[in-house]
Amino acid sequence: MKTFLKVFIVSFLFFFVAFYIGANVYIQQNNEKLEGNIGIGFAENINVPETIISKLEVAPKEPEEFGSLEEAFLNSNRINFLILGLEDTRSDTIILASFCQDSKRFDLIAIPRDTYVHRKGYNDGEKRKINSVYYDHGVDGVKKTISYILPEIPIHHNVMIDYEGVEKIVDLVGGVEMDVPFHMRYRDPTSKPPLDIDIKAGNQILDGKQSLDFIRYRKGNNRTGYHDGDLGRIKAQQDFLKAFASKAMDNAITVITRGLKYVDTDVKFLDALSYGRNIIGISSEDIQFRLLPGKSDFREVNRRIYSYYIYNDRDIKTMLEEIYNVK
Repeated sequence: MKTFLKVFIVSFLFFFVAFYIGANVYIQQNNEKLEGNIGIGFAENINVPETIISKLEVAPKEPEEFGSLEEAFLNSNRINFLILGLEDTRSDTIILASFCQDSKRFDLIAIPRDTYVHRKGYNDGEKRKINSVYYDHGVDGVKKTISYILPEIPIHHNVMIDYEGVEKIVDLVGGVEMDVPFHMRYRDPTSKPPLDIDIKAGNQILDGKQSLDFIRYRKGNNRTGYHDGDLGRIKAQQDFLKAFASKAMDNAITVITRGLKYVDTDVKFLDALSYGRNIIGISSEDIQFRLLPGKSDFREVNRRIYSYYIYNDRDIKTMLEEIYNVK
């Protein structure tokens, strides 16, 4: 039940890079005006000048073809971001976001938190899940693990966010409209933070806390939930991302000026300028969601049965060749 937004962080990464270039140029030139006009809510009357955007935008082009993944990893113009959603000491969300600066397309690979990884010396059942790596080895350890699962893929940057950040950023844009598929009810006072999810079914605007509950929800106390389990939850989270993206598009300055403080990243300002020029102008059609190829399975560890997600090496190679345009 301790799941965490698999797609919200990706949307924030999108806005971080896409709007950082335009918004920061404008903010730096008009700092006093912005300080006087931006309140806790929206910044509806403040817009980045179209002339700035048009001058900075780079037209998409066909990506280069490669003969092998090794060649592609070495010479491709792609930038890969490791995105982590933190729940206490665990990385409850892991996404590899790959951005092609030529075609201006994002490929987002969701790594299930129960993905099976057996590290030398870490033999307990729970320690064989990828979400335990962050506690033992930090973000660098997660990077190494992802580069093992996605063999030798380069990871250039990381982006991290926690529960508070999710709630605050959603509230900044005035909530997100969602069609909740069924009554989501779950209580767990032992969770950190405690969980008390109660979202009625139907179309409604979710505030920050409700949005976090919606994305965290897996199943109720009566063990019912999405009929297809974690895949259903991931689909719901992707729907949430699309709804959030649409809302945040109209409130970009607010998201940038008041939301970045909730995100920890090693993306530097000059890097954001470089990437941002290529991202300006992309739409939701340029973002493709992917799930790490594999399947759920049960394995016995130390006489106990654990549920894991077992990744498929062959299908992963095929997926990466498609993403990197290997012919």
